[in-house]
Amino acid sequence: MDDLDRALPLLTELTGSGPLRRFSYGELELAAIGDFLVVAGSPEALAPFRSVQATVAVDDLAEAERDLSAHGAEILSGPNDVPTGRNLTARHADSAVIEYVELREAPPSN
Repeated sequence: MDDLDRALPLLTELTGSGPLRRFSYGELELAAIGDFLVVAGSPEALAPFRSVQATVAVDDLAEAERDLSAHGAEILSGPNDVPTGRNLTARHADSAVIEYVELREAPPSN
């Protein structure tokens, strides 16, 4: 998606709430709204993220990394500090590419 502002009205209606967080990450714009994490940017900025098939919130990223390694997953990126907390991206043994995120509490809204 190239325009986050165009996506938010529909998602606000579907979820019954406005964005909980909205932030930039490099050249991307992101918004957390309900159970959605919406990512917008140019095709070039989005290209590295297109292979990620799902994002999973976990309580403990280090534990998730140990579990992933024990089950033959390849860590493609991370652990990294990101605006929402920490993440890593892994390719599972079945070739699925999944991002795992340990979320930190959202800062208070202004």
